[in-house]
Amino acid sequence: MTSQGSGIKKLLIANRGEIAVRIIRAARDLGIRTVQVVSEADRDMLAARMADEVVVIGPAPAAKSYLDIDAVLKAVSESGADAVHPGYGFLSESAEFARRVSELGVTFCGPDAATIERMGDKVNARTAAIEAGVPVVPGSDGRVAGLDAAVEVAERIGYPVMIKAAAGGGGRGIRIANTREELIAALPTAMNEARAGFGDDGVYIEAFIRNARHIEVQILGDGTRAVHLFERECSLQRRRQKVWEEAPAVALPDSVRADLCAAAVRLAEGVSYRGAGTLEYLYDMDRKAFYFIEMNTRIQVEHPIT
Repeated sequence: MTSQGSGIKKLLIANRGEIAVRIIRAARDLGIRTVQVVSEADRDMLAARMADEVVVIGPAPAAKSYLDIDAVLKAVSESGADAVHPGYGFLSESAEFARRVSELGVTFCGPDAATIERMGDKVNARTAAIEAGVPVVPGSDGRVAGLDAAVEVAERIGYPVMIKAAAGGGGRGIRIANTREELIAALPTAMNEARAGFGDDGVYIEAFIRNARHIEVQILGDGTRAVHLFERECSLQRRRQKVWEEAPAVALPDSVRADLCAAAVRLAEGVSYRGAGTLEYLYDMDRKAFYFIEMNTRIQVEHPIT
């Protein structure tokens, strides 16, 4: 819960499964009543049995239930909930959902809509990091306007480069180009994948770091101040999806660990972040330098081994 949560009486959980169970347990410990929304197929799931109230919001397909903003907001109004927790996935990173929850006069347990819009777009998040004095991977200043612009950036920073979807996630919309010819061939493919996956074909260019480790830092913010909960290693991946996470990150110099965490707090405070979030970095093993790459504006999915 955020600092706003101290006055919450009834919390609606706009999610299902394991994360809903975790939220219900936390709310129960805080003396907060819970409302669990469910699809028709999920009436008997564990979270529904644990919650104080249950509201059916639609049929089994997520698009007609958990992703239906109007249906979820109707449940909020009818249940009298004064707060909504989005969990992860579904509507957790929807700026529209956060905005409409707030317009009802209900607390959204997470960052506000403006922050989700800013940090959920990788180009805007990169700009915010630069403004906060947090190092970023060398690359384009923003979205590339087309092939000529992409080639100009790549030749300026040097090959190999990565083409990345501005609105991307989950490893989609990413291509590596080792030469000008590969860049010319890969750019349309990356843009098409980004359009299909995110409804936005915007891409940007970054240098490809060959010998990199993927490090994340968990943060909590109240809109003014932020704290970090240290880092975790998530370099073991398959098809750009994390397979294993471990905390603390192994064989990471203490000075780098401290700088990573301090940079995460600096960036979170720079964007007035509220709620739980994760900042992702690449650590260049050759240059012994770290770079911010993106932020997840929600509670984290993974459970690190400590």
